[in-house]
Amino acid sequence: MCLSLALTGALTVGALEAVVAPALADTDTGNTTANIEVSSSITLTDLTASFTLTGSPGQTPTTGGTPVTMEVTTNNFAGYNVTVAPAAANLAGAIVGNTDVIPSNLLQVDGPAQAGTFAPLTFGTPLVVASKASASAEGGDAISNAYRMTIPFVRPDTYTVTLNYVTNTL
Repeated sequence: MCLSLALTGALTVGALEAVVAPALADTDTGNTTANIEVSSSITLTDLTASFTLTGSPGQTPTTGGTPVTMEVTTNNFAGYNVTVAPAAANLAGAIVGNTDVIPSNLLQVDGPAQAGTFAPLTFGTPLVVASKASASAEGGDAISNAYRMTIPFVRPDTYTVTLNYVTNTL
C-alpha cells in the first residue's frame, strides 16, 4: 500500500512560527571580590660599572663631570636609603709582584646625603649616600655620587677595590 499526499496551492507557515517560542532559560547571579595585594619593591639599576681617578702622589683627582650614577625605584611610601661600602680594606695593584696597597678609607664620596662634603669610605661600615622619606618617582630617582682621593706615595699601577651599593626601604 502506498500513500501519497499532494498539496496544492500556497502553504502558510507563518501561523506556526508565532506559536513556537524558545524555552526560557533559568538564570542565577553571584559575585566575587577581586583583591590585588601590592607588595613593596625596590630596585637599583643603571649603576655606573666603574670609574678611574688618575693622578700622581699628592694630587687629588675627582670624578668631576662623570660621577657614578644610578637609579632607585620603589613604591614604598616610607622611602629608602642607598649605602656604599668598599668590599676590602685596601685597593690592590694590578701588576704582579706589586705589594703596595692604598687604604680604602682614602677614597671619599660625595652623594646627596653628604650635601657637597666628601666623606671617607670605611671597609665593613656602609655609608648612606642617598636617602628619601617617600616613594621614588614612578620612573625612578636618578642619583649621582662624586668620588675623590688624595693619591698616596705608591708604585705606579692601577689600584682597585669593589664598591658595594645597597638600597633598602625604610
